[in-house]
Amino acid sequence: MKMRVRIEAVVNPTEDVDKVAKAVSNIFTGNVIVEEGGSGYKYVVGESSSIESLKKLHYLIRAQRVLDTARSMLLKGVRGGEIAFRLHKQVAYVGKVSFVDEELNPPLGAINVYIECRDPGKLIDWLAPPTSMGKPLWEHEPPKDL
Repeated sequence: MKMRVRIEAVVNPTEDVDKVAKAVSNIFTGNVIVEEGGSGYKYVVGESSSIESLKKLHYLIRAQRVLDTARSMLLKGVRGGEIAFRLHKQVAYVGKVSFVDEELNPPLGAINVYIECRDPGKLIDWLAPPTSMGKPLWEHEPPKDL
């Protein structure tokens, strides 16, 4: 299985497509397109097969010092060879990252992130390693064998 990253965000009728695309691009490096959905809805979608596409997210998690929260949400989202989690769309628009719990729905919705890989644990250890007193226990280079 080759690593695959897919990011999706619904564009609500009251939203500007370019702003939603900017929110996705602020956390994801890769090709971002707009797809037409049913009932007149549009979706901003980003897809990649490279870990490089997650480097912005990796940086933001550290810059905002949310390693513990990120690790918890990523581990909670592991299902076999996939990690699924949600990020707050409005927060991403301003270049920050905020994880959204499954039960909560922000007013304008969330950015859904799906990552398929052989070793979710190794990817999570790179994105959000465990900490001690707020400091990462280790920092690894991006894994190449996902």
